[in-house]
Amino acid sequence: MALEFTDSNFETEVLNSDKLTVIDFWAEWCGPCRAIGPVIEELSKDYEGKVNIGKVNVDLNPQLSINYGITSIPAILFVKDGQVVDKQVGAVPKSVLEKKIQANL
Repeated sequence: MALEFTDSNFETEVLNSDKLTVIDFWAEWCGPCRAIGPVIEELSKDYEGKVNIGKVNVDLNPQLSINYGITSIPAILFVKDGQVVDKQVGAVPKSVLEKKIQANL
């Protein structure tokens, strides 16, 4: 199950993690976000224990969106050692996200 990242747990769960973290910035009203949601869930199962995979609801956590310059959703950030190492904007096939995960493990 994908984790839920928020303004309050982001530093602990993402920035201080020793694992690659994949973050899906999404919103309830966003059609493409809902389309990619099941892919994020699948990836969280596929990479359980190896990669932290979670979601940030942009409506509930606006500060994170501002901090990371999120202007279009879905936006998927790949964070390692507290730094953004890759980014994907828009809904894409699972294989595209898997390639980015593998490249940054």
